[in-house]
Amino acid sequence: MNTYEKEFLSYTPPELPQDLTNIPNRVSSTFTDKTVLITGGTGFVGKLIIENLLRKSPRVKRIYLLLRSKKEKEPKQRIEELFLSPLFDYLKKLHGNDVIEKVIPIHGDIGELYLGINENDYKILTNEVEIFYHVAATVRFDEPLKKTILLNTRGTKFTLELAKGMTNLKLFMYISTAYCHPNEKVLLEKAYSPPDDPHKMIKVIETLDEGSVDYTSKRILGDYPNGYAYSKCLAEHLIVEQIKAGLPCIICRPSIVVPIWNDPLPGWTDNLNGPLGLLTAAGKGILRSMYGNPNIWADFIPADIVVNGIQIFTWNYIENNDTERNIVNITSTDEIKITWGEIIDMGKHIAYSGLPMNNCVWYPGGSMTKCRVYHNIRVFFLQTIPAYFLDAIIYLSGNKPCLVKIQERINKGYEIFNFYVNNQWEFSSKMSRQIREKLNAREKFEYKFNLDGVDVRKYFKNSIMGARIYLLKEMPDTLPRARRHMKIMCFVHYTTQLLLFGLFLWFLMKLIKYN
Repeated sequence: MNTYEKEFLSYTPPELPQDLTNIPNRVSSTFTDKTVLITGGTGFVGKLIIENLLRKSPRVKRIYLLLRSKKEKEPKQRIEELFLSPLFDYLKKLHGNDVIEKVIPIHGDIGELYLGINENDYKILTNEVEIFYHVAATVRFDEPLKKTILLNTRGTKFTLELAKGMTNLKLFMYISTAYCHPNEKVLLEKAYSPPDDPHKMIKVIETLDEGSVDYTSKRILGDYPNGYAYSKCLAEHLIVEQIKAGLPCIICRPSIVVPIWNDPLPGWTDNLNGPLGLLTAAGKGILRSMYGNPNIWADFIPADIVVNGIQIFTWNYIENNDTERNIVNITSTDEIKITWGEIIDMGKHIAYSGLPMNNCVWYPGGSMTKCRVYHNIRVFFLQTIPAYFLDAIIYLSGNKPCLVKIQERINKGYEIFNFYVNNQWEFSSKMSRQIREKLNAREKFEYKFNLDGVDVRKYFKNSIMGARIYLLKEMPDTLPRARRHMKIMCFVHYTTQLLLFGLFLWFLMKLIKYN
């Protein structure tokens, strides 16, 4: 095990410097004796909010999680499984296992009428909750439009109805996305007009069956690339209506949320969305081409920065009574400039220079191209045909073929992701920066909310290592074998290149001789 691997596995968040211990942490104090409600607590951002709150604000009174039964598992069982994640190991080490008892499940579902909460739980929430984080949403871009609007738009309407009944509510925060207004090439921290009236759209969607909605989806979406962006935009307008009516609300718009940078577990994630999915597929050798503009800036934000920002905005709104800054963007391109092409190249270099994936089907390669015809040719010859060939070998060996299905998922992902890697946006983060400047030295240390000091290459290296360990279950002790396999892939790759080049020269000479 080399030095990098040892450091990665033994990482512990740095302790508070001695000279900062006498400075008050006002952000943490905001949550003292407060009761918090979180929807989407089992999702990526939701898990991190729970961990961050319990670790940095251990005197929080209670955290309610709105959870539905899933796969015959009751909400209580789902919470027990949630805390088995490595994400919570440092929290339990720091504060003991008892801190977890502050997290209490409430049976409900944002897809159901009035959130599916029973009368008794509804009373508990309206009487006790002071801070409400609405994080839950379907983030699948290919989800049926009816389901997406019911979950993301109507679900938000019902959470607002619940919030309006809370007698002690100090803040309702909605986690939106920086991409819910795709026609705005410069996204300011302000409200924008929705493409349709959300109330009328909810009624229309409720009356139509899924097939009818899908049939008219292109007309409904208009210029919007997918139901996710459309439904989140409608949901934002519902929040804006309540802001005007006097409900204490914040709309938080992060860009693409990617694995943890530093706090508390570098590289941790529970999904392969965004750039990490591309890097993993390229590292495995199953992604050889991508249609997109390699010169487009990629706006991504580490999840720990997002969660720190959420708590900082909460403090600023409640303690500083700063109700004017109620729409905030959390984005990165004003601090880091890196293109999609550079990310792909960086990922390939990391994969073949020391951190390869297990069982690579081919040498990491490929690139982005702005030519769709060239992209389609490369996909056919370098991805589709090899997938069928290798699946045939897998089948004949008595195992279950899988590569063709993986390629189909990759191709589906192309169509979804194309819009985002072929369009450039500029995101204003003026409000976020102004709030950040109010923090004292201790708060800036414990709630880091900027990307100063980030080593982008090391960050993506940690992200790939995190994907290996936490998602693919490829432990560090498998790296020596993976490196040997990569050397073989490298030899085969360059040998094949030489043979193809030699074949081309031979054919060219024959052609010249024939003429």
